[in-house]
Amino acid sequence: MPINNKLWPTFGKQLTVRQFKNSSRAKSKLFSCIPVDAGLRSIMISHGFKSSKQDFTFGPWKVTAAKNHIMKSKDVERLTEELNLPALPEMLFGDNILRIQHCDGFGIEFNAIDALKRIHNTDDTVQVACAQQWQESRVASEHPQEVARPYDWTFTTDYRGTLIGEEMQLKVAETTERINLEKLRAREQIVFFDEVLLFEDELHDHGVSMISVKIRVMPTSFFTLLRFFLRVDGVLIRINDTRLYHEAGQKYMLREFCTRESNIAELKSVPPSLYTDPNEIAQHLTFKLRECEKLEFPEQEPANDDLK
Repeated sequence: MPINNKLWPTFGKQLTVRQFKNSSRAKSKLFSCIPVDAGLRSIMISHGFKSSKQDFTFGPWKVTAAKNHIMKSKDVERLTEELNLPALPEMLFGDNILRIQHCDGFGIEFNAIDALKRIHNTDDTVQVACAQQWQESRVASEHPQEVARPYDWTFTTDYRGTLIGEEMQLKVAETTERINLEKLRAREQIVFFDEVLLFEDELHDHGVSMISVKIRVMPTSFFTLLRFFLRVDGVLIRINDTRLYHEAGQKYMLREFCTRESNIAELKSVPPSLYTDPNEIAQHLTFKLRECEKLEFPEQEPANDDLK
């Protein structure tokens, strides 16, 4: 089957948790505590915030998008100990997952737990006036018996996905080949789309730290964007993007990881209203890093001649 591509559609502007809580739609405690953008909000309203799971099969691939409620406090406490972090994001969707799996078993998935494992358990250089006080209060309220210690309170992660497969997995190799974004901008039918939020934290009212993943499937290709977005009010804005693309007929996926970051002082010419919209502010941030990889399919064992 031939395949075409199209860039991600423009997503709604990101709402802060506080804005959403104060909206007329926040009619219940459960409803008001979940942060969503305008597009995702309409989806969640229509589903009544019930846990959901979607499976979509195309060719040899199966996409699974699972969305569940915020992780329970007892599970958060257990996970905090396992990860050896003083605190975890206040809105952690530990059971949310986006999985892309080949019929032969190999593939890649995106989940909150593995994203948290990529947080450096050291003191982050990002500081605000009350950063130390905030760290101590968070630890004191969630783990009274523990002593506050330095850590990356912004929850910055360079997570790029988790390779899956029991008997065979994708092989990661460096490459100079790039995802053709111009090709992705071509008009093309979208046969499946979904977005999954992994975690979000308001940094004690000093900004936002969040990571989510979106997937779009066209007739013979798919494109995925995993985005970590950090805004520390008055300090900086940081975006870590992982783009994943596969076109039918190819024996590999292309994965690009990019980091953009700017201090607020460097964004004086940018309207502050754009600071809260990752899609708009990204083009104004300073480019820091790009790493391109091929996720090569595992070689198949030769077929038995007797079966030919």
